[in-house]
Amino acid sequence: MRAGATSALRLDAMPGMFFSASPKELKGTDHSLLEDKTQKRRPKTFGMDVKAYLRSMLPHLESGMKPSKSKDILSVDEVMQWSQSLEKLLANQTGQDVFGNFLKSEFSEENIEFWLACEDYKKTESDLLHCKAEKIYKAFVQSDAAKQINIDFRTRESTAKKIKAPTPTCFDEAQKVIYTLMEKDSYPRFLKSNIYLNLLNDLQANSLK
Repeated sequence: MRAGATSALRLDAMPGMFFSASPKELKGTDHSLLEDKTQKRRPKTFGMDVKAYLRSMLPHLESGMKPSKSKDILSVDEVMQWSQSLEKLLANQTGQDVFGNFLKSEFSEENIEFWLACEDYKKTESDLLHCKAEKIYKAFVQSDAAKQINIDFRTRESTAKKIKAPTPTCFDEAQKVIYTLMEKDSYPRFLKSNIYLNLLNDLQANSLK
């Protein structure tokens, strides 16, 4: 690949990556999100060597595989845009995964999981709002939730009242609190983290090959 050309890397196989709770999990009846309180804290062995982690994410960096053109291509420009705002980072599926993996390393992945659950909830059909609202509330908002988010008492109480007659916006207040928390706290650290910087550096180095 010549210097200056747009760099790109396939992300078809990304073992060890974080994936947020899917809509199917929220619709399920096993209440796994609600009852598995052992998932709140991960063992200290979670933090694998960053280089090994990146190699597992991007195996073609080691093998010299040529990237192919597809929707799964990740470019240097795209990753650099993640540093412009949290909004741009979360608008990108791979950005969500990488940021989620960083939050997992800080034991705060419930923040992005809740934010993504709220985004999915807004698209829910009206006849399913009550069921899904209750599951999200029990999983993330109520005081003894397995993945309790860090929101103030007033917002928690306000959300509890809103889900009694749920609308697509009943979690907006709590979601905004969590977004602001990630934006002011976790996001700046993410931009300085080895996970982000090494990924960006490897992409830039690959563009010069």
